[in-house]
Amino acid sequence: MTSTSSPPARSIDEALRGRAGHLAMAAFWLVTRALMVSLLVVNLSGTSSVRVEITKTYNNWYDVLITGTMPHNDVMWQYPPAAAAIFLSPDLLPFFSYFQAFVALTVVCDALIAIGLVRAARRPDGSKAGAVLWLTTLPLLLSLPFGRYDLQVTLLAVGSLLCLRFRRKLGGVLAGVGALVKVWPLLTLIGTPRGRTTRDAVLAALAASAALLAVLALFFRDTLGFLGNQGNRGIQVESLGGSALMLGKLIGAWSGKVEVRYGAYEYLGPYVSSVALLSVLLTLVGFAWLLLWRVKSRRWSTATPLDAALCAILVFTITSRVLSPQYLIWLVGLAAVCLTCRHTTQRPVAWLIVAATALSTVIYPLTYGSQILPGTAFGTLLLCVRNGLLAWAAVLSCVRLWRASVTAPPDPGPAAAPAVPAGTGVPARV
Repeated sequence: MTSTSSPPARSIDEALRGRAGHLAMAAFWLVTRALMVSLLVVNLSGTSSVRVEITKTYNNWYDVLITGTMPHNDVMWQYPPAAAAIFLSPDLLPFFSYFQAFVALTVVCDALIAIGLVRAARRPDGSKAGAVLWLTTLPLLLSLPFGRYDLQVTLLAVGSLLCLRFRRKLGGVLAGVGALVKVWPLLTLIGTPRGRTTRDAVLAALAASAALLAVLALFFRDTLGFLGNQGNRGIQVESLGGSALMLGKLIGAWSGKVEVRYGAYEYLGPYVSSVALLSVLLTLVGFAWLLLWRVKSRRWSTATPLDAALCAILVFTITSRVLSPQYLIWLVGLAAVCLTCRHTTQRPVAWLIVAATALSTVIYPLTYGSQILPGTAFGTLLLCVRNGLLAWAAVLSCVRLWRASVTAPPDPGPAAAPAVPAGTGVPARV
């Protein structure tokens, strides 16, 4: 199935045409982001608890990192070594406190993502729908995006995807750097067309990762110590497996408890290890499916690399043992990138992500302590519906990606996405 430009995408572009449209988007960004920042300071239904991650966790890591070592003795440190640069970045603004500088830099990353999405709309097959999605959906998470470092990671992933079309080596470099910050941005390369495009992007990613790792090894001790804090993770309450255990507990079919482990609330009790193993197996199945899709794909449009990246992250997010609320930032960012191309197959998937994002805020922070952790009927319903939406989005994304690049015949119509034969790659200006 080859997607064509949709009426909603065209109407958005018409409504936001010209300078007036850009000013309207800029004004909306300023107002919504000011409100989001204010929620980090004002206690509204417990939303101020989000800032604790910066003021305590990140700040404590900063104190360790400036000594030249990674905080590997803290079980909450589960990040690749380049994440250290993010937690040290507030030093760029020495006239602010750590909290103020971190938030300011995070807001800048948000602005850069928005600008990149707007610029992508200028392409011949571009659309402002992606920028609109980002502008309107991120505020649904309230203050959370500015209280975590996932916006910085999303900036690298979005930048990689936007660069791959015309600057594939730069796209690979950004993906490689992102992999050393939080691993998952490397998956943005899963949909690059076979041939020179993939070769250049992957080699650039590997070179960037190796060079950055070597530099980090010069300044920090035990750069790979984070690997030891990963293997014993259990089932986080908000994960797909967690919602199944919560439902089982509600109906009396499971007797377990919630405990803080590795900086998150996880389930302990019977069958937890089996659910964790099943999650790992589902992740492996998802990875195998992505490899099969890549082998069998015969057609690449300008949207295929974008669609494949969203599909991959959805698969790994929903099958993970851990599904923190900030993961929705990744999904919103990648969905927005998909919508910058009129030929994307992921438009309905993006709407499911928007709905899941709204529910995620109700789950955390609004009802986390009162409904989710106690496992009430309402909390169980919220979590099951949210995870159901994400699972639906993942399956739908896989189906639409497969149909567009494997099973559907090329559409000769004038509005069809330009097909790229396998092995040639998307032309790049290098």
